[in-house]
Amino acid sequence: DPRDDDRAIGWAGPTRAWWADRLGVDEAGAQAIVCAAVRETYEEAGVLLAGPTGDSVAGDTTGADWEADRAALVARELSFAEFLDRRGLVLRSDLLGAWARWITPEFESRRYDTWFFVAVLPEGQRTRNASTEADRTVWITPAEATAGYDKGELLMMPPTVATLRGLAACRTPAEALASAPGRDMTPVLARARLEGDEVVLSWPGHEEFTKHVPSTAPTSATPSDPTGGATA
Repeated sequence: DPRDDDRAIGWAGPTRAWWADRLGVDEAGAQAIVCAAVRETYEEAGVLLAGPTGDSVAGDTTGADWEADRAALVARELSFAEFLDRRGLVLRSDLLGAWARWITPEFESRRYDTWFFVAVLPEGQRTRNASTEADRTVWITPAEATAGYDKGELLMMPPTVATLRGLAACRTPAEALASAPGRDMTPVLARARLEGDEVVLSWPGHEEFTKHVPSTAPTSATPSDPTGGATA
């Protein structure tokens, strides 16, 4: 949301300058991306990474008044910066860890620059399916999710599978968050090449997703847009 990129908001944790360096963008872009990650986590899962002070988080956000604000955010009637100001909340950037970045292939008509983040569910909050984008809401470990994908039981796009495979190496949510600063944020961008009568689609560093498509068939490798620009 452009309304979140340069407005003064309550902010705790690593500075905008730190995030700009981590994400490889300017400070306004860093604020917009972090705001998007926190906003969409609240919009889609009901989890709010913000609190009254820089060392606290909001409690249960399932009440009718919270739901009204969440609906206004979804409808873009309210910017996230306005929401924080109205509620007297401080965004907790220290509760987020940047994990990966995937960009839609250049040959796609619609392209997305998608950022993946990790976070630990704050104590006292309850997650729920507050989104129209998910077909189900379950508690599942990354290893269980990727096993379901490998068996053909769960359908997921390459960015989601790759993210889950990386998270499966972490024993706890806290370990995942702690390891996030060491993650390579170089964008993953699909490449296409012609081999005989096939178009070969590949993602550097992620060979398992390589596809061979007849050159006469439509080519689509869109990695989806699960965050609207960011996901936690």
